[in-house]
Order: sequence, then C-alpha cells, then structure tokens
Amino acid sequence: MRDFAAAGAVRSGMARESLADFLVAVNEVATNAVTHGHVTAKAVLRMWTVGRTLVVEIHDQGRWTPVEVPGQTPPAPYATSGMGLWVARMISSDITVETGAAGTFITMFFKV
Repeated sequence: MRDFAAAGAVRSGMARESLADFLVAVNEVATNAVTHGHVTAKAVLRMWTVGRTLVVEIHDQGRWTPVEVPGQTPPAPYATSGMGLWVARMISSDITVETGAAGTFITMFFKV
C-alpha cells in the first residue's frame, strides 16, 4: 500500500521531501480502516488529482456514528492510540469523513 501511494504521489508531482509525511497520513488512515472497518479487514485506496491537489480516498465497510468531527481534537498527552485521524488532519491540507450504509470514506487532500 505504501509503495502504491508513494508512486502515485510522485506521479502527481508531490515533492520528495513531502513524501514521508504523506505516507504517515495515508498509513494512519489505512491502518484505522483495516483495524476498525469491518470483520473482513479490507479497505480500498483510491488516488487521483484535481488541479494541483492529490486526493486520497480510503474506504472500508465499517459504519459508526461519531460524536464530533473525528480528528479535530489532539490526543491526550502520552496517548498510545486514537491519534490516526488527528495526525492525518495535521499533515493533509483537508480531510473529510463520511460514514453510512456504504461504509466509511476518509478523503484526504494534499497540495502538490
């Protein structure tokens, strides 16, 4: 998954010095999708560009009802979990979370 994402990011024009942070964000969201998404532990990663923005969508079969917009609040000091969406939000230029009957879609946007 990381190789696929890295290759797509480079093809889209992402600077090599931005690649490591980009991969952290993608890895955090993909790990959440596989860990929490559904008992099948499958997730789908899609990437495309819109102008100078790389769009990364990770979809899983899981559904949940967030109490607040996920990833808005930083994790507590010394937290060992619960920071994936917050980290992804800090690294990406924008992130959206949609959940419903079709599962959960996390879409991240990165300037390239």
